[in-house]
Amino acid sequence: MRDVLDKILIKEIVAPSLIIIFSIIVCKVIQGIVKRTLKLKSSKAGKKKQDTLISVINNIIKYFIMIIALLMILDVFGIDTKTLVTSLGVVGLVAGLAVQDLLKDIISGISIIFENQFYVGDTVEINDFKGEVIHLGLKTTKLKSYTGEVKIISNRNITEVINFNLANSLAIVDFQISYESDTKKADKVLNNLCTKLTKELKDIKGEVTLLGVTKLDSSGVEYRITVETLPLKHYEITREILKAVKLELEENKITIPYPQLVIHNE
Repeated sequence: MRDVLDKILIKEIVAPSLIIIFSIIVCKVIQGIVKRTLKLKSSKAGKKKQDTLISVINNIIKYFIMIIALLMILDVFGIDTKTLVTSLGVVGLVAGLAVQDLLKDIISGISIIFENQFYVGDTVEINDFKGEVIHLGLKTTKLKSYTGEVKIISNRNITEVINFNLANSLAIVDFQISYESDTKKADKVLNNLCTKLTKELKDIKGEVTLLGVTKLDSSGVEYRITVETLPLKHYEITREILKAVKLELEENKITIPYPQLVIHNE
């Protein structure tokens, strides 16, 4: 009787437990090998691609090993897995109709990765939702907006993507001076400021450039300064330039116009 109990214990408890433990170890080892193999040392984009590929491939490995472990456990319990697999092959034709959307998601996910459309960490706009890619899987993509909302999008529904990380951004700074101000003096002051900012500002590519007068507005003369920045750094650079312009114009007694109300007494 004891021998029978020992056999049952080994067959139905110990063996499945060992299979599960062994599967977890194998999964971790293979995932570690994948991570080391795909480790890139090139650019930021390369790092993003590495993280995305590792995430997707590790998911595939995990599910594959889970299926193999499940079949091994079923075999331990005496279930004919060969017949089961054959039966699943027949049933799969019918089930395939029910998982068409899943297959479309997987195919789209693979296409997104290998066409370099975007990676984890990129800021993109998909279906009128803008945010950072925090997850890219075989089935879904997750975006997190600036204010914290997370949108989950099925990969098959991703047809158009605006990726803000593929190219440098452009900071465009518009401001006005009053009509009473000396434009020649303003040109000299602003050109000197641009030269100074080119040396001081970080995250810019190239020179800070004064384009000059772009518009004669009802309240003042409009100037424009531009500079190429690293992706998505144009907001920060724009704020820094605007602050510097205000301080420089004030220091040189160049007036910045503001709305005024003139009342005529009859």
